[in-house]
Amino acid sequence: MMFLDENYWTDRYKLGKTGWDIGFPSPPILQYLDQFENKDVKILIPGAGNAYEVEYAYENGFQNVHLLDFSSEPIQRFKAKNPEFPDNQIFLTDFFEHQGQYDLIIEQTFFCALDPELRPDYVSKMKSLLKPGGKLVGVLFDRKFDFEGPPFGGDKVEYLSYFDPFFEIKTFSPCYNSIPERLGSELFIILENSKV
Repeated sequence: MMFLDENYWTDRYKLGKTGWDIGFPSPPILQYLDQFENKDVKILIPGAGNAYEVEYAYENGFQNVHLLDFSSEPIQRFKAKNPEFPDNQIFLTDFFEHQGQYDLIIEQTFFCALDPELRPDYVSKMKSLLKPGGKLVGVLFDRKFDFEGPPFGGDKVEYLSYFDPFFEIKTFSPCYNSIPERLGSELFIILENSKV
């Protein structure tokens, strides 16, 4: 297993080696939130990095959105840019140690940042963090990479082998509204925590 600890990610941010960071909210996430009517839902965005999706959600009425990241560097940047954001909705911690119950968890370049050996653990942790009927929504890479990650790629068949036993698959389709650089290489997912 690769050693992708807090220092690894902090160094990437400090050195500007953040190729996953597109500089604005991911369009599939943005458009999903735009059509979401219940602004009272409790949302978690893990591995949020510079947290453009957190900022967008909060500014658009989702007052109960929570940011989680392993590295203090992007969190400090987020807090400097968004001083009004509640401190008690920011978690500087390991995702796998976080406790809570959420209606909605947003997946945006977090799954692909984890060592692939952790994928079964990711699925079980997501299930434990979601309320019954809660949803895991976001994008996953639908491609393999010709370099040692992160990011780590994969495909729908592999991902379904992890998710299908634990979640009701609502959507698991090619993403039509990816940024141009990722068009044709992302899957949009909506997974509901409705299986026992």
